Amino acid sequence: MANGRRTPWDGTRLSRTPIGTERRCAPVRKGFSYGSTTAGMFRHFRAEVEEAVEAALMTLDLPTDDLGVEEPPDDMAATLASSVAFRLAGEVGAPPPSVAADIAKTVDVDGCEYVDRVDTQGPYVNFYVATAYYADTLEAGQASDYGNLPATDTSVVVEHTSANPTGPVHVGRARNPIYGDAVARVLEYAGYDVDTHYYVNDAGRQIATFTWAYETLEESDLPDPERDRADYDLVRYYRAGNTLLESGDDDAVAEAEAEIAEIMQGLEAGDSEAFDRVSAVVHQVLSGMQTSLGRLPAEFDRFVKETGFMRNGDADDVVGRLKDTDHAVYDEDAWQLDLSTFGLDKNLVFLRSDGTTLYTTRDLAHHEWKFENYDEAVTVLGEDHKLQAEQLEAALELLGHDTDVLRQTFYSWVNLPDGGMSTRDGTGVDLDDLLDESVQRAREEVETRLDSRGRDDDLDAADVDRIARQVGIGAVRYDIVSKQPTKGITFEWDRALDFEAQSAPYIQYVHARCCGIEGEAAAAGIEPSTDVSVLDTDAERALLAEIARLPAVIEEAAEGLQPHVVATFVRSFAETFNTFYRECSVLNAEDTVAAARLGVVAASRHTVANALDALGIEAPESM
Repeated sequence: MANGRRTPWDGTRLSRTPIGTERRCAPVRKGFSYGSTTAGMFRHFRAEVEEAVEAALMTLDLPTDDLGVEEPPDDMAATLASSVAFRLAGEVGAPPPSVAADIAKTVDVDGCEYVDRVDTQGPYVNFYVATAYYADTLEAGQASDYGNLPATDTSVVVEHTSANPTGPVHVGRARNPIYGDAVARVLEYAGYDVDTHYYVNDAGRQIATFTWAYETLEESDLPDPERDRADYDLVRYYRAGNTLLESGDDDAVAEAEAEIAEIMQGLEAGDSEAFDRVSAVVHQVLSGMQTSLGRLPAEFDRFVKETGFMRNGDADDVVGRLKDTDHAVYDEDAWQLDLSTFGLDKNLVFLRSDGTTLYTTRDLAHHEWKFENYDEAVTVLGEDHKLQAEQLEAALELLGHDTDVLRQTFYSWVNLPDGGMSTRDGTGVDLDDLLDESVQRAREEVETRLDSRGRDDDLDAADVDRIARQVGIGAVRYDIVSKQPTKGITFEWDRALDFEAQSAPYIQYVHARCCGIEGEAAAAGIEPSTDVSVLDTDAERALLAEIARLPAVIEEAAEGLQPHVVATFVRSFAETFNTFYRECSVLNAEDTVAAARLGVVAASRHTVANALDALGIEAPESM
């Protein structure tokens, strides 16, 4: 074990028992509540609004299937509004404003904790928050674990990255670990019991080819490795092996193909020697890949080997049951599933003529194992795996599984602008290259800004290194995770590292600013309070309203597996905080106001820190 985590070569045998692995160090994320608010004022307010609208519609004998509760247009002061009058106008036979007025008259908010009053504006029924809403927000936000939702008692396995262990992680695939890790974090914040898995492809032709090349080719015939690390060292063998297979003389290629086939057959037959040969390559490469992924950071509770489902007989069991289905056909010297009834034109091949299984066959066994050990299974996949994912889901249904517990989410690729980065030896840009350059550019920006810093804390070289790493890697993560996953990304340095624009450094600076204010306040003997009665400016109330939203944002992101929802929120939050900072002095305010505003700063720090943490981004204390 290293850092409380299993290494990919820990020798742990796959089993059908729940996995007991240690979690990443993080704030407590489960089980607390704020009285009746159940971890979030906005969530509680929204529930009260929905109940009030539903009760009013029932009183008026109107349908309640769609309450129309939503955030109002920007020119309206209400916190939430119902647009249900639009839908009901035809049924009632009256214009929407008239219907809205009737609903508003019927709404009863006397028993509500957070709803203060109701009015209408055109066709909208508007709901406004009470003072208790701000008071509870100010108190709740001062808890360091603010934003966490109560435990759901639901276990979820999130499988992401799972890149073939054939060499360093390429920048084009960087979205999978960043997006996947953020999905897992958001689900943890939402109260789920989450395990993160990396599914290791150690049984396919690629790995057999890699193993043959590593055992056969001479080190002296290979170029120098690009970095002093196992994945960069061994990838040279893989590249040279593929070159030989593509352009070598016929005898050499035939000999190589026979050796590769022997390795694959050995794995299929459960031959220990074959497994050992493959493992010698896979473990080395995967250890190097872990180093790259750990820089993001993207860490895993377990590395699940594909070969484990061959060795324990699960893959063979799947083959037998698939053959027994009405959809099984033997065609073109292979066993296949006809999935046309599922709307899929391409058959799924699950057994070759030589008796070897395929990746998807073993992945079916893998998913059955997930279903036995977890309540839900989430898989993060590249957009090029959509057909495979559809075939997998259809096959699981044929095997009798409820696939409602399976959620497969897809992402598009990350590109770099032409000329944006140098490559070496024509091998493309690796994730390490991207992170190195991002940290270096961040260091240059931090050093440039040192002379203009308003804080009197001296930063030494170690501080600059730490901040450069936090900002540089945070910039990469935020730029990627802030976009909807299905949209392609072209990473742009100037945008990602802009301290003044809507970027990670801009948001991280809010946290650093909060830490600075709290440090100066402590030196001046000012203690934070929860006295909301002295906070009556628009900037103060607007910031408290944003703080109140975090738990609801976490809930939305978890339900849709959309961490970009959190990214959008925290960017907007940063703008709202900066307005508060410009308009509301903390240190120079009257005593009771200063203490209450300091409480707002503390709640803001926890809000931005935990929102960033849900995205896997560090929150620097100084910048």
